[in-house]
Amino acid sequence: MKKLKERWGVESNWQIIVILIVFAVTGSTASYIGKPILNGLNITSESISTFGYWVIRILLLFVVYQFMLVFFGWLFGQFNFFWNFEKKMLRRLGLKRLVDQ
Repeated sequence: MKKLKERWGVESNWQIIVILIVFAVTGSTASYIGKPILNGLNITSESISTFGYWVIRILLLFVVYQFMLVFFGWLFGQFNFFWNFEKKMLRRLGLKRLVDQ
């Protein structure tokens, strides 16, 4: 826990537990709502190739996950941590312009 506190710049074990819960809830929720979103857009493995379906689903889940991570971070009182986490991730993906605006 000490290494995580130093790496993430948090002060308490409770804050680490909340952050881990946010990651878990976000991942589960993004995965759960991915299929209905695709079905709503009429994108199924029957309508396009299986490979194409999974590529689209993974890309959709990635985008949904990013928004939900900040939302659940805010909901659990950790908005600043997750907003900074998102900005760091976007920079690593080469999307620095989006972060610096």
